[in-house]
Amino acid sequence: MAAEVAVVGSCMTDLVSFTTRLPRAGETILGQKFFIGFGGKGANQCVQSARLGAKTSLICKVGKDSFGNDYVANLKKNGVSTAFVGQTADAVTGTASIIVNSEGQNVIVIVPGANLLLNSEDLKRASDIICKAKVVVCQLEITPAVSLEALKMARASGVKTLFNPAPALADLDPEFYTHSDIFCCNETEIHHSTQE
Repeated sequence: MAAEVAVVGSCMTDLVSFTTRLPRAGETILGQKFFIGFGGKGANQCVQSARLGAKTSLICKVGKDSFGNDYVANLKKNGVSTAFVGQTADAVTGTASIIVNSEGQNVIVIVPGANLLLNSEDLKRASDIICKAKVVVCQLEITPAVSLEALKMARASGVKTLFNPAPALADLDPEFYTHSDIFCCNETEIHHSTQE
C-alpha cells in the first residue's frame, strides 16, 4: 500500500544544552542539563504524521554514523517507513547545536551534513512513493532544487503538495508557489517574503 504522506526533507540530531545565560564570544560557562534529540523539519513532520495515524514515508539522507543509525531506529520506532532513508559515508548526519538560557532564548548552529546530499537520483528511486502518496510535504533544510523537484513530481501525478519555506531564503524560486497546493509559512518566513 502506498504511503498517505511522503515527506522529502531533513533529519537533524539536536544537541541541546541548558544554561542560566548564553555565553559571550570565547567564553566557557557551565550548563545545567543536556540531551540529544531527533529534529529536522522533514523528520519532525513525518513523525507527527505517523503519530496522527497516517501511513508515512521519509525520503532523506543521514550519515553512516552513530547519529544516522540512531535516527533510522527512531523513525522505525515511530512507524515511519525508512525504505528511502539513505545512509552515506560522504557526510555526517545533520546536527543542530542548541544552547538555551533560563529565559528560553537560544543560539543554534546547524551543520546540514548529509541532508545536502539528497539528490535527483534519490527522488527517482522514491518516485513510486512520491507519485502515489495522498500528500507530499517539503521544506528548505535540504537543497532547495531537490524540494522543488519533489513538488513538481508530485503535482504532475495529481498529488497534493504542502510546502514549508523554512528556513527562509531571500531569493525563493517563484515556482515553489505554483507547485504548492498549501504554502505553510512560519511567522519569520512571512515577514521575510513581505520584505522582498
